[in-house]
Amino acid sequence: MTQTDLQQSAAQKSKNRWPRLRLDPWSLGAVLIAAVVVAPIVAVFFMALTPTENIWPHLLSTTLPRYLKNTLVMMIGVGFFAACIGTGAAWLVSRYRFPWVGWLEWVLLLPLAIPAYVGAYALVDFLEYAGPVQTFLRSLFGWETARDYWFPEIRSIGAAVIVLTAALFPYVYILARAAFREQSGEAEEVARSLGVGAIGRFLRIGLPLARPAIAAGVAVVMMETVNDFGTVDYFAVQTLTTGIFSVWLESNNAGGAAQLSSVVLVLVVLLVTLEKSSRRRIKFFSLSSRHRPVQKTRLTGFAGWSATALCLFPFLVGFVLPMGVIMSHAVENAERWRDTELVAALWNTITVGGIAALVTVTLGVFLVYGVRLSGRTLPRLLMPLTTIGYAAPGAVLAVGILIPLAVIDHKLADFIESITHERAGLILTGSAFALVLAYCVRFFAIAQGAADGALGRVSPSLPMAARSLGRTRAQTLRQVYFPLIRGSVGSALLLVFVDCVKELPATMLLRPFNYDTLATRVHDQASLENLGDASPGAVLIVLVGLVAVGLLARANR
Repeated sequence: MTQTDLQQSAAQKSKNRWPRLRLDPWSLGAVLIAAVVVAPIVAVFFMALTPTENIWPHLLSTTLPRYLKNTLVMMIGVGFFAACIGTGAAWLVSRYRFPWVGWLEWVLLLPLAIPAYVGAYALVDFLEYAGPVQTFLRSLFGWETARDYWFPEIRSIGAAVIVLTAALFPYVYILARAAFREQSGEAEEVARSLGVGAIGRFLRIGLPLARPAIAAGVAVVMMETVNDFGTVDYFAVQTLTTGIFSVWLESNNAGGAAQLSSVVLVLVVLLVTLEKSSRRRIKFFSLSSRHRPVQKTRLTGFAGWSATALCLFPFLVGFVLPMGVIMSHAVENAERWRDTELVAALWNTITVGGIAALVTVTLGVFLVYGVRLSGRTLPRLLMPLTTIGYAAPGAVLAVGILIPLAVIDHKLADFIESITHERAGLILTGSAFALVLAYCVRFFAIAQGAADGALGRVSPSLPMAARSLGRTRAQTLRQVYFPLIRGSVGSALLLVFVDCVKELPATMLLRPFNYDTLATRVHDQASLENLGDASPGAVLIVLVGLVAVGLLARANR
């Protein structure tokens, strides 16, 4: 080969290599979105390792053991009871026919519409000394003061476990019910022919096959328990989340808050790792090409009504009780519905939640579409990391967002002042920008999952045909993909919006001064024992949640 041939060969190799090194805007956009979502988590660990004032030894010797103990007790207690209630109810409605089963199968989802902190306010109002239960007992037995009788302590860790269990068990229920419904009827019939009873079939067949789904539901319940602030704060239970608020807002120590946040993140990562490893070790496969569903057994008489009562009880505690208490206060204080502060909080909630939902879903679609187009390794590896925000509690994300944004905000204000000679103020942290960013990071997993599932269902031949007709990538997304995925995109918009409405910890820490949403208004008023003013906002939050539950029920028919 001559020198000229060698030069031509080298030039050809350089040409072939150049397209692979060229910056693809879709890949670059996907990487930037992933970086924005992951950045708050990285910031938390960085601030924890480099605090201005290291109070880690003080935390270890004083409050951290109590925070950690209470958090673990809450996680284990709520996870255990939610697993028992959710799995038991799912087994009954998927295996038996009994009175009201068709109705109960769907109303067991309704507690998801009640934020746990609303349930806490309702339970205390119902069971406290001046509430209807103790008032009725005193009138019935002639008791005059609290010294005349014993009544359980309402504001306690046990009551917090009950409230969170009642609000969160549907996560386990819906996954367990789907797993039980997908199981084959052949295994049940073989077990029956061998003389295995109902309890034996549940323990030996149903439960082992549904274990991965139940474990996934319990993991979500435990992560939501860690994230909770309103319930534990109202019941005066000191957890890691309340500790973050205390160290940051009362002690004014951002580094200490970041250190506590890193402990929460480690707990969440361990929880997710255990859940995924348990599912990886247990795999079941159907050996039959034809799936025959399980035939439901009819329960009559005492057995049937007992099953009805068992399924009805969590619905009454998780939905009817809190909704009844809140609605009664809302009706008694009808003039509060015209309160200008409530209207302002409603407008703020709709505005911030709507913007956050629109931005989150748009970025989720862009990320998934960009990763599918590029086929590059880095965006594909980063995409799963963008779901970590959903596992991170809102208070943790607030620490990772607000402090870095405050530094950027001050530098930006100084830069604007140097040019215009006018003080610009805090643009990012002084507005709802930080709040929208926190919502986007926290709920990005919902948008990404919906977009990934929807785009995956579109036949590859359709975009290929569009490209062959000269459509660009953006035109293909707009003209081919979007008409086919708009149903999933609409569902994702609604779910993200509802979660933004209910989010409390991040909203409390990141909202601008004198800026209320429905969640913060309800919490502030209830903390002052003013449930009359809190009830209209709580009813509005529940109504928004009911829309999401209806959508969820429709998707799981």
